[in-house]
Amino acid sequence: MAMRSPLPVRDGVGATRLHVPRTGPWPTVSAYMVERFFHLEPKWLLERFDRGEIVAFDGTPVRRDTPLSGEEFVWYYREPPAEAEIPFYSEILYQDDDLVVIDKPHFLPTTPAGKYVQNSALVRLRRQLDNADLAPIHRLDRATAGLLMFSVRPQTRGAYQLLFQKRRIEKVYEAVSARPEGWENPFPLTVHAHIEKLRAQVCVEVDPTREPNSETAIELINADDHVIHTLLKPRTGKMHQLRVHLASVGAGILNDGLYPLLLDEKPDDHEHPLQLLAKELRFTDPLSGEEREFVSRRTLQYAPRI
Repeated sequence: MAMRSPLPVRDGVGATRLHVPRTGPWPTVSAYMVERFFHLEPKWLLERFDRGEIVAFDGTPVRRDTPLSGEEFVWYYREPPAEAEIPFYSEILYQDDDLVVIDKPHFLPTTPAGKYVQNSALVRLRRQLDNADLAPIHRLDRATAGLLMFSVRPQTRGAYQLLFQKRRIEKVYEAVSARPEGWENPFPLTVHAHIEKLRAQVCVEVDPTREPNSETAIELINADDHVIHTLLKPRTGKMHQLRVHLASVGAGILNDGLYPLLLDEKPDDHEHPLQLLAKELRFTDPLSGEEREFVSRRTLQYAPRI
């Protein structure tokens, strides 16, 4: 069971939990945090202890002289970064007492991360619906647009999460890739690979010597002299799976700065989003037994016209 935060959601954002080692060279919890967050001014961090802004599991403030062995976890609110507004907005496609389905735009992260907190699908939706219990059932990359499901209340959240864990949900994506010179249509085909996300690396690693742990069925929707429009049915959910699989067959997705080549990081180019869309979700509702089908209203701007 997940450990419940002693601090309430504030302005749509939950408190951060930090694990504190029980032993080590630090005499106090505050000394550990000063070293852990070396990029912050120590005086500023210690003043947060003095103001009672860092708390234990029962909500009581942790003092700056609390010994290292005194607390295993502490909670605090992250100081919100100065973040630029993302000028694109989600559309709610479906809502009931247990489930919300939105159509997420490109560039919007699913949850707070890095320099994006208020500009995340989760925080925006919590504020819009005035519901601090909302939580994503799955995730989309920030660069990917399309369907995203949220649990409304903790009591039924696990039933929907099991759909993804047990692969009982059908996901359909669309992508647009540049047409390579001399391209011959290899589709339909199924791509397999062993994908692993290594710590501190932006891109995933593909190991051709190991047993595949990812699978995607790919079909051709349409093509013209410049681009290829494909339909993707992932049967697993590894990080960056679709981007890696298309790049592996010579059809890297348009405007992808990670695959097949990692490019230097640049500011978002809103005129040229990644051409990947989570288009359809289908499943049997675990609560009602009804067949559910959701379809994104978004389209990919570079898709050839049929």
